Amino acid sequence: MSEITAIRVSEVSLDGAATVLLHGKGRKERVVPLWKHTATTLKRWLPHHGSVRPDAPLFPNRAGARMSRSGVEDRLATVVAGAQAGCPTLKGRRISPHTLRHSTAMHLLQSGVDITVIALWLGHESPVTTHQYVEADIAMKERALKKLQPTSSRQMRFKATDRLLTFLNRL
Repeated sequence: MSEITAIRVSEVSLDGAATVLLHGKGRKERVVPLWKHTATTLKRWLPHHGSVRPDAPLFPNRAGARMSRSGVEDRLATVVAGAQAGCPTLKGRRISPHTLRHSTAMHLLQSGVDITVIALWLGHESPVTTHQYVEADIAMKERALKKLQPTSSRQMRFKATDRLLTFLNRL
């Protein structure tokens, strides 16, 4: 979550291919593409932002400073509460920023995006870390099984020869 709250206005590029510069753990930086809908929303948001300073946080709190973890969680809880009217299955479910991150990764995986690309997108050091998403998706495993062709040969039960049985009995 700190990657999102740390974004400054100058780190968002909405001209051409919309991207955002993220600062990960260990001072690692990566440029992440934005969905068209996200870019459109940000274009509408920036004029109402309240600051034209390039170093201003993209998502400020009331005081204009960077949002805190609890501030993000409060905003998300408000949005989820509003969404419950149209989607009653959300009631009683814990939706966190990490839930959104995990859901996005799963949607990318289910859409056929390579796991190494997802690892880069999430800022994982290694695709091994991202492999948990593959393990979690039973639907993908079921689809893979359906693609397999059944073997044409019948399974036969092993039948030992008299010679083998005699040898084994002598042991």
